[in-house]
Amino acid sequence: MKRFPATLGFALLACATSAHAEVKQAAADGFLIAFSEPTTATPAKAYAAVTAIPAWWDSEHTWSGKASNLSLKAEAGGCFCERWPGGSVEHGRVIMALPDKLLRLDTALGPLQEFALNGILSFWIRTDEDDGSTRIDIEYRVNGSSTSGLDAFAPQVDEVLGAQVVRLKRFVETGRADEPPAQPPKAADAKPAKPKPPAKPPRVKPAGGP
Repeated sequence: MKRFPATLGFALLACATSAHAEVKQAAADGFLIAFSEPTTATPAKAYAAVTAIPAWWDSEHTWSGKASNLSLKAEAGGCFCERWPGGSVEHGRVIMALPDKLLRLDTALGPLQEFALNGILSFWIRTDEDDGSTRIDIEYRVNGSSTSGLDAFAPQVDEVLGAQVVRLKRFVETGRADEPPAQPPKAADAKPAKPKPPAKPPRVKPAGGP
């Protein structure tokens, strides 16, 4: 079983690309982190993608090592759970589900769970009134006591949850959460091979020579 800092959602990713995030508040007794990602998807498609957590959550940040063991029932009281032959865990519980608009979970992710903290993770699907574009706004608010030291957690949570948001956006728009493999260089980019020197003509003996 993976422990801090490699538990669900909290392993620092050396090469991860962060989403557009902001630590709005950070104090010893709580923090608030917000992400905002524009998308070309419709609200219905974006909401459906958010609820399909096993498809975009990184397997590296699960207890079992497989995101396919995650499940989420997108209705009030629905469990955000992970089950595998060696055990099970409730990562959170749905406290509000408004299709195509909002999914809200009561969840203390990863190592936060053992510190008896309260965490609320909200996925807002919003439509711009001017141009009709869709945006996914994500807020994660965690509260504890004055001795919780949550201001030290905030930057780490921000970075790693941001990496999950990047995977979510990629899944919404391409149907695949993993980053595509690097493409081989195009023929025009390849260096041309050096021409071989011309072959020397064979030596011809003069007539009547030795």
